[in-house]
Amino acid sequence: MAGRKRNESRFSEWEELSNGGRRYYRMIKGRMKGYARYVKEVDANENTVLIVQEIYDSEGKLVAIHQKFPQDTGHIEINGSEHDL
Repeated sequence: MAGRKRNESRFSEWEELSNGGRRYYRMIKGRMKGYARYVKEVDANENTVLIVQEIYDSEGKLVAIHQKFPQDTGHIEINGSEHDL
């Protein structure tokens, strides 16, 4: 499966989902502090279902989420909440 090989080369981690799909993860260090985690979910045929960018501060707390696919929702700030995704 070409899509699976491509996703495995682009994302350092993944997990198998109960529906036969996968959830891929990639971490990117921030320019000043913190990091972004990109999450890509695919179905059993490796078709993209969801792409989300999660922004974490230097303490590892989730501070913003940006859904990019299937619809770009823009950045959503997480204020004072304790989310662990």
